[in-house]
Amino acid sequence: MNRIKFHVNKGDTVAVISGNHRGATGKVLEVLPKKQQVLIEGVRLIKKHLPKSQDNPQGSIAQREGPIHISNVKLVEKSARSPKKEA
Repeated sequence: MNRIKFHVNKGDTVAVISGNHRGATGKVLEVLPKKQQVLIEGVRLIKKHLPKSQDNPQGSIAQREGPIHISNVKLVEKSARSPKKEA
């Protein structure tokens, strides 16, 4: 049971305190425990060029969030999730 615990969880609202995106706030979309990184909604948007395909006959450019190290964010507001039931 080597589960790593962090100060933020999925659904929490956080603020970026250092780096290029300092001052940005958003909701945590995903926590990547092995890399100690988080994905924050609307912060560090990365453009990915997609080739031509059947779904994309012209090709396109997709935007998605990039990871930020967990030490560069601070908790602003906890998510309103219900506590876990204990057996």
